[in-house]
Amino acid sequence: MLRWHRQLIDRHWTYPHASPGRPPVDREVRDLVLRLAAENPTWGHRRVQGELARLGHRIAASTVWKILHRAGVDPAPRRTGPTWQQFLTAQAHTILACDFFFTVDTVLLKRIYVLFFIELATRQVHIAGVTAHPTGDWVTQQARNLLMNLDQHASRLRFLLRDRDTKFTAAFDVVFTAAGIDVLRTPPQALKANAFAERWVGTVRRECTDRILIAGERHLLRVLTEYTEHYNRHRPHQSLDQQPPNPPPVADLGAARVRRRPVLGGLINEYSQAA
Repeated sequence: MLRWHRQLIDRHWTYPHASPGRPPVDREVRDLVLRLAAENPTWGHRRVQGELARLGHRIAASTVWKILHRAGVDPAPRRTGPTWQQFLTAQAHTILACDFFFTVDTVLLKRIYVLFFIELATRQVHIAGVTAHPTGDWVTQQARNLLMNLDQHASRLRFLLRDRDTKFTAAFDVVFTAAGIDVLRTPPQALKANAFAERWVGTVRRECTDRILIAGERHLLRVLTEYTEHYNRHRPHQSLDQQPPNPPPVADLGAARVRRRPVLGGLINEYSQAA
């Protein structure tokens, strides 16, 4: 009886349970917030809140900000200009990135540095040089050599993307600015800002240098030259629809057979159609 009486009291004094916090926003209001932000890129979340109030929708400014944030919409004024990723995507055909490929240690524990450039649109890589003592003068000379090798192709480039390494001196920048190429420096400790170059470094490490013992500078240059030729002419790239930067002519698949060609002494295999 006592237990029954306690249960009766509990049922009698039980109030409807209400969820804590503010009530959820209607889908129509949420869609209207995103519409106002998309059609008015200079409006911040408080300006959107004011327009909603004028339309008869009472909603807190923090709620507007949360709706925009969850939808991946940046607050104004950042919506007025492209993001870094959007800039790289739109200007990829005019951007050349460069970086140092560090920590290539030889058999005798000699550390060698590799300077390389990569064209963002085509992913084509250029090995500028290798050295154990990278100075500002050496880097500047490699930049001159690169522009001479690119010849007329350099006229299509507008930007050079580099980090803040002290070996990239003012003389290095002048080489490119004199050719009409603006130099863009990445923010400090922002590896993703030069993601194309960083990704190539990871690729060449995994597929090449981490699997070969390097004897010296000449050996490393020969290895990287052969690997870069494979990378530029044969290795498929997802961003290029599984095509290499400089694809060879396609053979007649109906009358061809697959042929294997070893690269770097069999470290990498290339496959092609052979009649």
